[in-house]
Amino acid sequence: MDKDKIITLAIESSCDETSAAVLEGGRKILSNIISTQIPVHQKFGGVVPEIASRKHIINIMPVIDEALRTAGIKLSDINQVAVTYGPGLVGALLVGVSAAKALAFSRNIPLIGVNHLEGHIFANFLSSPELVPPFVALVVSGGHTSLVHVKDYNSFSLMGQTRDDAAGEAFDKVARVMGLPYPGGPQIDKLAQEGDPLAIDFPRALQEKGNYEFSFSGLKSAVLNYLNSMKLKKIEVNKADVAASFQHTVIEVLLVKAMAAVKETGCDTLVLAGGVAANSSLEKRLREEAARKNVKFYFPDKILCTDNAAMIGCRGYYQALAGHYSDLYLNAVPGLALEDL
Repeated sequence: MDKDKIITLAIESSCDETSAAVLEGGRKILSNIISTQIPVHQKFGGVVPEIASRKHIINIMPVIDEALRTAGIKLSDINQVAVTYGPGLVGALLVGVSAAKALAFSRNIPLIGVNHLEGHIFANFLSSPELVPPFVALVVSGGHTSLVHVKDYNSFSLMGQTRDDAAGEAFDKVARVMGLPYPGGPQIDKLAQEGDPLAIDFPRALQEKGNYEFSFSGLKSAVLNYLNSMKLKKIEVNKADVAASFQHTVIEVLLVKAMAAVKETGCDTLVLAGGVAANSSLEKRLREEAARKNVKFYFPDKILCTDNAAMIGCRGYYQALAGHYSDLYLNAVPGLALEDL
């Protein structure tokens, strides 16, 4: 069969989005349906795993049906099924994995288990058809912050990752202590536009040359200590300045390490991936610095930054071309790491 005509049904349910997509070949999106649970979890200030799992059970089949209908594709037209099997919330992952296994078994078609973080990187192939490896990927999401040298479609080298809080997690936690609604990232980004990014000098960890690891727990604590000390002194806090200074610190850490990684690998291309890629200030700073250093810069369309099945389908397609399939014993792996391939 012509590889450009392969039809992939993809499923994503790692956190609080139930998503299904249909792709033709590796990069043509026929449909990408996303059902978000943000309104459900907002009143709790974050994702409640048990509630997320139950909502996925309710949503999974209607979302798959809508993806097929929107694509104008029948289930009998599907050539393979790709699904996120980790990392993520175990109950949420199990819903998607179970649905994918049932569909693959019933249609007697191949099953492809996809690493969610690799999916985020591959979202860039959907937004930028001209993009080809090698490049350095900066993955910045709610649960993960990583620098990856993507040597080929199925060959990666992990250069560094977070030791504790990921950047997106730090955004959400700082937003919560500042009284901003969930999800915190977009709220911080919006408020920061009104503040002075140099108003408060927050600490930056792991700044040694050649260190590509990340740590944001100390920064989160520094923001909390600043707010508490101002409260004890009965000094009114300028929340916009706090948001701007915190965001500036995170972005500069990401920027410095990403550009150093590009230089070390000898690549001329940097791609941004993950939910925090939707942060306007991060994208702007990376774009500016990349232009200054003659580095090509790519980042996904906003709808492809956050969790979605299209990126899983794209990653699954390239795995399938290399013969990397899964069997029906595939299980959810909540702590799945992004490893060297």
